[in-house]
Amino acid sequence: MKFHSRPGPWTADEVRAAAAALVAAFADGRLDDYFAAFAADATFLFHTTPQRLTSVEEYRRLWQSWEAEDGLRILGCSSTQPLVQVLGDTAVFSHHVETQVATRAGEETLRERETIVFSRRGTNHWLAVHEHLSAAAED
Repeated sequence: MKFHSRPGPWTADEVRAAAAALVAAFADGRLDDYFAAFAADATFLFHTTPQRLTSVEEYRRLWQSWEAEDGLRILGCSSTQPLVQVLGDTAVFSHHVETQVATRAGEETLRERETIVFSRRGTNHWLAVHEHLSAAAED
């Protein structure tokens, strides 16, 4: 995964590019690249799990359990309705996400809303520090 190295404050385009790289890694099943887009101490709130995850390592272990127990595979993922809010060295990216997954039970399309908080770490790269995923509202 390539990190952006432009000095100075974020621009909305840089945030969109960082988010697009994260989503593309997820969609392609490049999990090492996906997890590398997060700070080691990132936190995660998912509507499908009862607990808050407090590190990438904790999330990775949960992901591995989904693969082992359920046969989870990502078939594809798309992002729509992006909104970027730049707040100095922090940025909030929210969007609607549609993910096609396969498990031992079959294939399913998940429609969710997601917020990812990015933070500038050092002077040459940006990392996601928080992800919150919720079920999309019914039309």
